[in-house]
Amino acid sequence: MALDQSFVGRTYPPTAPYEVGREKIREFAEAVGDANAAYTDPEAARTLGHPDVIAPPTFVFSITFRAAGVVIQDPQLGLDYSRVVHGDQKFAYVRPVRAGDRLTVTSTIETVKSLAGNDILDIRGEVHDEAGELVVTAWTKLVARAAEGA
Repeated sequence: MALDQSFVGRTYPPTAPYEVGREKIREFAEAVGDANAAYTDPEAARTLGHPDVIAPPTFVFSITFRAAGVVIQDPQLGLDYSRVVHGDQKFAYVRPVRAGDRLTVTSTIETVKSLAGNDILDIRGEVHDEAGELVVTAWTKLVARAAEGA
């Protein structure tokens, strides 16, 4: 069954603040194999003009995807998550994510469409710091595959 088009533009409440820690950044950089010193060494980050270590660009996915969970689990939307694959991801940064940031994410459904029986859902996650300033916008595309024989 196709997702309801009336959900386009629906915005969900912001998440609770997520505090970005140096250790989480280091672990993430290690996991993705990025040895950039700005991710692990505060002095190297300061040399580049940052007040503390910064996170690799894809680090924010972990908090924006968690925030998108509110959309995914909305019973009124009717998304069958058992059929979902991650279709695409992109980010537009205002500034890097830094250790010590307290970030919230507000998720908005940007598009809902059906293509060859598949439902495609685009979710925009706007990430703000404690001062309310936009840090990054993330777009997540989810594809709910058509049921067998549909």
